[in-house]
Amino acid sequence: MNIAIWQWGLISVSSLILFVISPLAKTKSDFFKATHRKKAPNVFMLTGSLIISWIFAKSITNAANLGLEFGIVGGVAYAGYYLSFAIAGILIYNIRTRGGYESLHEFFTSRFGKNAMRIFSVLIAIRLFNEVWSNTMVIGSYFGDLGSTPYYASIIVFTLLTLAYSLKGGLGSSIFTDVIQMGLFGILLFVVLASIYSTTNFTVEQTVNSGIWSFDMGLNLLFAALLQSFSYPFHDPVLTDRAFLSSPKVTLSSFLLATVLGGACIILFSVIGVYAKTMGMQGQAAVEVGKAFGTVILLIINFIMITSAASTLDSTFSSFSKLAAIDLKLGESISVGRIAMCVLVVLGTVPIFLDAEILSATTISGTMVIGLTPIFFFWKLPAPKISFYLSIFCGIAFGFLLIFDLIPSSWILTSGPYADLLWVNIWGIFSCLILYMIPAWIKLW
Repeated sequence: MNIAIWQWGLISVSSLILFVISPLAKTKSDFFKATHRKKAPNVFMLTGSLIISWIFAKSITNAANLGLEFGIVGGVAYAGYYLSFAIAGILIYNIRTRGGYESLHEFFTSRFGKNAMRIFSVLIAIRLFNEVWSNTMVIGSYFGDLGSTPYYASIIVFTLLTLAYSLKGGLGSSIFTDVIQMGLFGILLFVVLASIYSTTNFTVEQTVNSGIWSFDMGLNLLFAALLQSFSYPFHDPVLTDRAFLSSPKVTLSSFLLATVLGGACIILFSVIGVYAKTMGMQGQAAVEVGKAFGTVILLIINFIMITSAASTLDSTFSSFSKLAAIDLKLGESISVGRIAMCVLVVLGTVPIFLDAEILSATTISGTMVIGLTPIFFFWKLPAPKISFYLSIFCGIAFGFLLIFDLIPSSWILTSGPYADLLWVNIWGIFSCLILYMIPAWIKLW
């Protein structure tokens, strides 16, 4: 069996099917708000869309690799980011019901002015830009070695095929296909885990006991993920755009359900890495396990990656189109939204030629936006505009400390991997809170 032919077939056929079944957006509401026959997404559709749009290829790759590195503790640590759903769901519910805001851009413009809204837009644009390359790089890794012709070719073809059905229906296509992709993900993950547990001596007990709950073995990342969850979701329009589509109650229910189910999916996928650790495998966990179980399981894992990457990529395209056309008011039309998608494809593909690291797209960008923590947690506090700028730029400064490895060793009070990430977030969030509150206290006086 020529696995390359099957891999190309999976990409081509799945993308063609999604293009055919995706609804054609005929109105701005269809394209930007995912209405179908003038109805907003229900709990089932919204929950499925939230989960699969966040179970991106890079996330499940990271989950498996962290399972390989730290055992089940690694999977739980990465699942910590899924607390973001609950925090965003509760806070945006209050922003909508008690504040009366219909978008985060309206919130920022009303509270801190247009310049603050523009800075926020830059932050989320960077996030969307990162989502393109960090997910397509995972797809490329299944087709060839980094830098090889099959690697680059698969990335370009996959990106263009996903763009095709995204152009057709915008956010409407994204949410419609998300439900299908979520179902496929669940079935395929079950098949892989069933194969691991039924055909080997690997047991659930081994899985549970595979890690050590210590800072040296993954707890640094767990606590960093939990801390970043208080700001991380708000710079991701793939998540926040979905918080304004349905009624507040439907939205809140969906976000709370997605917290539990999404986190569970990440932990379950990390079991693939735990198995690889138990078997003494090295390299990219999901790929190595797939090879060990033969062509069929490798193709199933490959298809899981394609499914999850496509769901995130189409959501990324639709969010960027809304950012450009609606939020920044560059032209509130479907045509402008489609042009924005094409621009993002070009810009977001460039980093694959620059040897970027997949995990850095999550950890570093999450640190750069910790300044959003006090802004949303104390959204009712009558803070002056300067509070926004002090907090945001303080968070960005701490992000640069992490990027350039300038964190003083005296700041790091635990040992092990990701200790610098944890402590730069602890000190950074504390600093952002102080800088945000001081002008507010002065104003109240």
